[in-house]
Amino acid sequence: MSTIAMPAAQEPPAVANPIFATIPLEAEGKSHGFLRLPCSRDESAWGVIQIPITVIANGPGPTALLTGANHGDEYEGPIALQGLAHDLEPEAVTGRVILVPYMNFPAFRAARRTSPLDGMNLNRSFPGRPDGSATEKIADYFLRRLVPMADAVLDYHSGGKSLDFIPFAAAHLQSDPDHEAACIAAMRAFNAPYSMTLREIDAVGMYDTACEAAGKVFVSTELGGGGSATARSAAIARRGAENFLRHVGVLAGAPEVAPSTDIDTTEGRCYHFAPCDGMLEMLVDLGEDVQTGQPVARIWRLDCSGTAPETVRATHTGILAARHFPGLVGSGDCLAVVASVVSRR
Repeated sequence: MSTIAMPAAQEPPAVANPIFATIPLEAEGKSHGFLRLPCSRDESAWGVIQIPITVIANGPGPTALLTGANHGDEYEGPIALQGLAHDLEPEAVTGRVILVPYMNFPAFRAARRTSPLDGMNLNRSFPGRPDGSATEKIADYFLRRLVPMADAVLDYHSGGKSLDFIPFAAAHLQSDPDHEAACIAAMRAFNAPYSMTLREIDAVGMYDTACEAAGKVFVSTELGGGGSATARSAAIARRGAENFLRHVGVLAGAPEVAPSTDIDTTEGRCYHFAPCDGMLEMLVDLGEDVQTGQPVARIWRLDCSGTAPETVRATHTGILAARHFPGLVGSGDCLAVVASVVSRR
């Protein structure tokens, strides 16, 4: 009885990410263009999402990747990067700088933390998928195409619509002490009024984690909040970008230095969450000292008057580094973050 030989099982072909750059990412000089993502949707059946990108290159040297609007309701990064894209000329650069002011462009246009196209949080979507939703495709493109080009990455954040922060640059704890030291040095070079070492509540799927796992020098920020930017927070963002580029060798000169305070949130007790729904009354302002056991907020009931509020007390000593921004809170909302003060420089 004859048998028919069956072909050996084969791996399915790799799926290519449909995003493509409309400018050459390796070219010398200054180029403005888009990362173009095909996106069929109700408003445009054959439409594309056009994520603005600027590349400024001048000879051999390091590459720095600077991104804003990873969350679409945060504005300090986009302001700083739009300014750099306009002002910075190739003659001032050694190597290359890649500027993406609106990384999560659909969320930015909608002034939302998450994408209106798929409801996903870009900063919890890495490594992404080349054949996934719009957000997953953006994550995959950045991680597979842009991050490998970079020696150092700066990703701007602020509190968006739900939080407000003291202005700080941040670096995470790393398993490799040399890598951790390099990230902390870049964080301090950014020279925000505060410099924070931290451990995330949940680092799974973060751009930060993906860049750090790829061995990149990585710095993040939190520079304010409330869904807007102030003159002060925007100025900190722009000065910090230039300091970061000087530190990594893309711009000449040493970073500007101003007084800064080192703070730390690697202690889990620093996070405080609302135990119930209600109206928020903060009892401590940002940057003020906090002692363990001290009342930091009250939550008043919404359905009646004359009842005692729920008091939230500090479980950690330090300074108030972050607070919930809107006047109403829900059970489980992050209400306050108390950071330890390590040193003042």
